[in-house]
Amino acid sequence: MDHDDRYLHGPFAPVKEEITAYDLPVTGRLPADLNGRYLRLGPNPLGVEDPVTHFWAFGAGMVHGVRIRDGRAEWYRNRWVRSTEVSDALDRMRRGLQPPAFLPPSPNIHVLRHAGRTLALSEAGGLPHELGYELDTIGEHPMGATPDGSSANAHSKVDPRTGDLHSVAYVLGRPFAQHIVTDPAGTVTRITDIPLPGDLPFLHDFALSENFVVVFDIPLTFSMDAMRFRWNPAHQAHVGVLPRAGGQVRWFPVESFYVSHILNAYDDGSTITVDLIVAEGPVDVADPGGIKPRLDRWSIDLHAGRLEQRCVDDRAQDFPRVNDAYASRPHRYGYSAVTPVYGMQFTPEGPHPDDAFTNALVKHDLVRGTTEVHGFARDAAVGEAAFAADPSGDQNEDAEDAGYLMAYVADPGRGASDLVILSAQDFTGPPVARVHLPARVPLGFHGNWIPDA
Repeated sequence: MDHDDRYLHGPFAPVKEEITAYDLPVTGRLPADLNGRYLRLGPNPLGVEDPVTHFWAFGAGMVHGVRIRDGRAEWYRNRWVRSTEVSDALDRMRRGLQPPAFLPPSPNIHVLRHAGRTLALSEAGGLPHELGYELDTIGEHPMGATPDGSSANAHSKVDPRTGDLHSVAYVLGRPFAQHIVTDPAGTVTRITDIPLPGDLPFLHDFALSENFVVVFDIPLTFSMDAMRFRWNPAHQAHVGVLPRAGGQVRWFPVESFYVSHILNAYDDGSTITVDLIVAEGPVDVADPGGIKPRLDRWSIDLHAGRLEQRCVDDRAQDFPRVNDAYASRPHRYGYSAVTPVYGMQFTPEGPHPDDAFTNALVKHDLVRGTTEVHGFARDAAVGEAAFAADPSGDQNEDAEDAGYLMAYVADPGRGASDLVILSAQDFTGPPVARVHLPARVPLGFHGNWIPDA
């Protein structure tokens, strides 16, 4: 099984139906005061894909959600994000016709709440799509939109203290990116251009500290000939530091590297600390199974003009998360996932890990330098885990881990998935609850616990 084909099978295989189910069975006990929705977005191709041309990350976006209230799992829904092209393709399929051979990517990366709206986010320049409470698509929404055609995108981040939404947006064919600040009411209050020193890099994620925005100019650059991002060994890598208040970007040349995702960042005014997932090149983003990412801590000393890199955990992992109340501020704990997406060896039977460190969630204590691992069955693929603060917990500075981790985990025995809820403070203990879904949730990208107002 080559890499073009395996992302249509096993834990990646798309589902073909939209399902609504009520009063879901639960093993364990859901916290009675945990009220809201766990939502996660990811690619879910329509129709029959050609393995030769299929690119996993381009599939039509599908959101999967579970509504929890008063100790009950009230519903599960999965819905395609209905961009104009996806709506037209679904209509063709209802009439017994084949969908188009190629669909422009619809929002399929991330889903978050801002300015009273639930938004499905895209890579690069696509506008977010607003979702209703029950995951119907309301339509495109110009959240964070600028006159240059940028908008809130893949890894836009909400500062928990100011309520502002920060985005680093880029558009193919344009020699600059933009830092966009959108206030809690949804109004753009600041736009800062970020001139790029060379070819357009893959600016999938960025770091946000209290005073700075950090961008990563990596050697994965857009090729106009191939119309895709390709590893470019001739491209000098840089780390760029931009003051949040605007101004000039300061570039630090570094050795070639690939940045996957940011766990968190903070600063003391002169030194910025970034915890992030990185990998050695060359990297083919069409084949994430060939990437072995690790967790690093980078320190950027602005006074000395020096950047130091230190490996925290070299085991293959990704999708790092932090308690969002600590975003852009000093943090002690970080959480990551070990999934069949990254660093795996594949055979015709599917992905097989090279050691026991697989299908797991990891809790990093970045003060003590220790880790805890909550493992799942060898064939129980697990995705990103989002942090949900305990509404009745102690939220002072000593209780950063007062809350829960939520993730979809495959249950191959049922041919379906569970929403698994772990106690962040009893991380290796049995799950607090497992919500048994009526369908399988393919591996995907990012999501959030969105508490009810």
